[in-house]
Formats: sequence, structure tokens, C-alpha cells
Amino acid sequence: MANEVVKKEPMFTEGYVIMPYKYSVGTLASKFFIEIRDHKKINGVKCPKCNIVIVPPRSVCIKCFNKIEDLVELSGKGTLVTYTVAHYDSAVQAMKPPYAIGVIKLDGADTAITHFIGEVDFKELKAGMKLEAVFNETRNANILDIKYFKPVKNKG
Repeated sequence: MANEVVKKEPMFTEGYVIMPYKYSVGTLASKFFIEIRDHKKINGVKCPKCNIVIVPPRSVCIKCFNKIEDLVELSGKGTLVTYTVAHYDSAVQAMKPPYAIGVIKLDGADTAITHFIGEVDFKELKAGMKLEAVFNETRNANILDIKYFKPVKNKG
């Protein structure tokens, strides 16, 4: 009888579990978010070996795998590479639809950052347009301290 399998009916219960956790983004990303929070500055990292500039920063070069330690300041302006407009709603979204999200290659960077696009008619969005960062008034040292990127107004 010791090896006999006892069959039991599954039991179900409704409820929820609170699972607080902390996530460390590391030294470079911490500096990246602190600079956005405290100075409204977007930084990347420049590989000392192959000279590519990566944003958001990484501690290892994505091209040559060299260690990277120093931040370089970027202007906060860039070019829209591609975009999409979201029309569906989800509890995990940071913004209510409809909203646009774009891949933006910041001036001076070799990689791109994905973020919201604001202050624009969605019909006017096009790859190649120039954008600039708009920062939230209250910042908490996370990526949403950048409220969105908006089109750069042409002077003249």
C-alpha cells in the first residue's frame, strides 16, 4: 500500500497574492535615470574600443563586448525610425489609448530608444521626422520621467 497513488480532487480558490519586489537596474542605468530625474538629461554610453554610442546605457558593448563605464550626454533630440499607434486598452499600459509609440534614434547615438510620442496628429507621423524629449514635472528616476517625444518645430 505504500506505493499506491491516492487520487485527490483539485481544489480551487479565488483571491490574489501581493508580491512586492525590488529590481536593481545596475550602476549605469541608475546614473541614466538619476540624470533624467535631476537634470532632464538623456545619456548614453560610448564604447572606448569601437566608439559606438548606446542608449539606454549598457555596461557591455553590444558590438564588441567591451566593458563600458562612462556616460555621454545626448541632446534629447532625435529621428523617428518607426512607430505604431495603439488603440486597445490594457491594465499594464502607462497611457490610455489612443497613443503613439516610436523608435527614436537620438542624435549622436548608434542605437534607438522606444518611447511615447505626443503633441502630434497621428496622421502627421512619419519615419524621418525630428523629435525632442519632453520631461514630466515630477520625476521619479524611471523611463516615464520622459513624458514623451514631440515633433521639433521648424524655426522660420
